[in-house]
Amino acid sequence: MRRVTWVLAVVMCVALVLAGCGMGKRDAGSIVKDLDHVMGKSSSYQASGSMILNTGQQPQEYQVEVAFSPEHFYRISLTNATKDVTQIVLRNEEGVFVLTPHLKKSFRFQSEWPENQGQVYLFQSLAKSIIADKDRQFTTEKDAYVFDVAANYQNEQLSRQKIWLNKKTLAPSQVQVSDANQNVLVQVTFTNFEFDTKFDKDYFQMERNMTSWNMQQTMPTMSDVAATGADHPSDKSVTDKNLSATGGQSDQSKTQADSKAAGATKPDASKSAQTTAKAQSIGIVEPYYLPKDVVKQDISDMKLGQDAAVLLRYKGKYNFNLIEVRPQAKAVALQPGDIVDLGFTIGVLTGADAKDGARTLTWTNDGVEYRMFSGDMPTNEMIQVAMATDGQSGK
Repeated sequence: MRRVTWVLAVVMCVALVLAGCGMGKRDAGSIVKDLDHVMGKSSSYQASGSMILNTGQQPQEYQVEVAFSPEHFYRISLTNATKDVTQIVLRNEEGVFVLTPHLKKSFRFQSEWPENQGQVYLFQSLAKSIIADKDRQFTTEKDAYVFDVAANYQNEQLSRQKIWLNKKTLAPSQVQVSDANQNVLVQVTFTNFEFDTKFDKDYFQMERNMTSWNMQQTMPTMSDVAATGADHPSDKSVTDKNLSATGGQSDQSKTQADSKAAGATKPDASKSAQTTAKAQSIGIVEPYYLPKDVVKQDISDMKLGQDAAVLLRYKGKYNFNLIEVRPQAKAVALQPGDIVDLGFTIGVLTGADAKDGARTLTWTNDGVEYRMFSGDMPTNEMIQVAMATDGQSGK
C-alpha cells in the first residue's frame, strides 16, 4: 500500500512539473483561443519565404515578403525567382496600390482588400481560416501545431489547406493548399517570421516603393481617373459588350489628358502581311486552359494607345476577348475594382457591379499586360484562363 501511494505521489509530481513547464499536451481549442488573442492584438509583423505554384503546366517559384502594421497597412512583394521580376501590393491610408516598378506601372483603387478575401501568405487569413473551421483537424509535430482546415480563396480549385504554426510564437512556418483530390497546388515556406516589427514612417507609401527602383512617378488621383474616363478600344469588333468595361486610363502627356483615350483599330486587308509580322513580334501567349465548349475564333493585330497589341477572340458557351500588349513604361490608374490573386501575379477586376455584366480582368506577367473582357463568363472561369497564361511562351 505504501509503495502504491509513493508511485502515485511521484506521478503527480511529474505531471505538475510538466504542466508548470508548459510541456503538457495542448488541445486544438486552447491553441485556437491563443491564436484569436494574437489576432486581436493587431501586432505588426514581417515575414519572408518562398511560394511554389503547381497550378500551371510547370511549377513556378516566387520569393514572398510580407509586412503588416497596427494601422492595418500591408506591403506584399512577389518576385519571380527565375525572371527576377517583382510586383508589390500596398495598402495604406490612401487606398490599395498594385505596383510593377520595373515597368513604372501602378494601379490605385479603393478596396477592402485583404479583409474581403483570403491570401495564403497573410497571417490574418491563415488564422481566420483556423478559427472559423469548426471541423478543423489537428495534429502536432516536434516544433509545430498542424491544422488541416477548409480553404477560402478566390480560386475554387483550392479546397483545403494544411497550416504549420510554431509552438512558441504561433507564427506560420509552412502552408500547403490542395485541391479536392489532395494534390498540393500551392506551397508557402516561411524562412523568417517576426512579430512586433518597427517600420519607417514611409515604408508603406507608394512613392518610396516606386523610387526604390530609381523610377520617379506621379500617381493620378481617383478624381483624375473619373475625369479622363476609360481607355477603350474604338473599333466595333473590339468595343462590343465584352470590351465595354476596361475602366483604365493611360498616363498621357498634359496636352492629351483631356482628350479621348486612343482607340484600337484593326488594319485593312492590304496590310495583312504587315499585321502578321507585327503580331508575331509581340509574341502571342495563348492560355492552355479554356472553359468547356469555348474555342478560339481569331487573332488580329491592333493598337492600344501608342502600343502595338494583339487581340484574341473566343466564342462558345462563354464569350471573351483577350488583349496582350507590351506597354511603354508609364503609370496607370484604374477605377475602383477588386484585387484578384492569380498566384503568380496580382490582377485587378473591374466592372463587377456593371448592370450588363461586362467585366475586365487586368494583369501583368513577364512584361506583357493582359486585359480580358467578358460579359457572360463567371469570375472563377476568368481566373482559370488568366492563370493558364503563366509559363506559356509567346508564339
